[in-house]
Amino acid sequence: MKIKELTNYLETVAPSSLQESYDNAGLIIGNDDMEISGVLISLDCIEEVVDEAIANNCNIIVAHHPIVFSGLKKINGKNYVERTVIKAIKNDIAIYAIHTNLDNVYEGVNKRIADKLGLIRTGILAPKPNLLKKLVTFVPVDSAEKVKQAIFDAGAGHIGNYSECSFAAPGLGSFKASSEANPFVGEIEKQHQEQEIRLETIFPAFLQTQILAALIKNHPYEEVAYDIYPIENFFEKTGSGLVGELENEMSPEEFLKYLKNNMDLDVIRFTPFSKNIKRVKYHEFFDAEKKLMIADIGHYESEKFTKELLSELILKKFHTFAVLLSKTNTNPVNYYY
Repeated sequence: MKIKELTNYLETVAPSSLQESYDNAGLIIGNDDMEISGVLISLDCIEEVVDEAIANNCNIIVAHHPIVFSGLKKINGKNYVERTVIKAIKNDIAIYAIHTNLDNVYEGVNKRIADKLGLIRTGILAPKPNLLKKLVTFVPVDSAEKVKQAIFDAGAGHIGNYSECSFAAPGLGSFKASSEANPFVGEIEKQHQEQEIRLETIFPAFLQTQILAALIKNHPYEEVAYDIYPIENFFEKTGSGLVGELENEMSPEEFLKYLKNNMDLDVIRFTPFSKNIKRVKYHEFFDAEKKLMIADIGHYESEKFTKELLSELILKKFHTFAVLLSKTNTNPVNYYY
């Protein structure tokens, strides 16, 4: 199997278009036509992780954080980024990063943290606007259900916790086929009127290509009439952070113990708080003002279970090559107890 088959799949889970503007997700090093010998999954990709890939005959590293964030003007081995890039290239090892795009999807990094804490009634903390579009098309009555199901199957029609959402209204369409046309109904050079269904649904902008392909493939007309409108609604399944509730309220001390145990932590920084805790989310320290507890468990510590998430996603789809979790501790922060 080639690298592009793996990366194409990962980008259906977390489309690269959802990464933040400062990010550099995607295939950073390597040829996507290379055959995969094995996959090593890591939170970060540093020299020691490349060594681990070499030792385990893995020729692609799937990392959460990109090794290259901004352009490299020189590659002469003077820092860890350049040394990692050189070692990977010399040993024909590809590096793929799936960073803020995996942060920004509902079933991504934040959901894994929520699952570790057993949160219920979860939702995106800061949904992104301007990521949705509306499709309007006109279909002959007898073909409406087939076309509608095809675009649903391609990813359209999701609103919150509901799928296959659409609106349909009957109407009368008209057209005249030219001498070069091959009309599904009607005659050449004669105006024809057809009972049609106006079908409307919404879809994430990053799925537009596949949804239009499904529409055109399943629509009976030679020329398919459709409109696409940008809409400003928030996309409730995409955005930053996650908010959810604990099954049962806890005192601040109980919650800190619970957090430390479930996230496998050595230390937690937190702000003072006196009320019981029910709702859990991300926030800023200065905004606490004793109205909520903020518990800082560390960047590495909060995302270390991303390796498990990526392994599960890949193994769910592919079984033809080895998928290994990196054993290298890439946390650059040490603690003194």
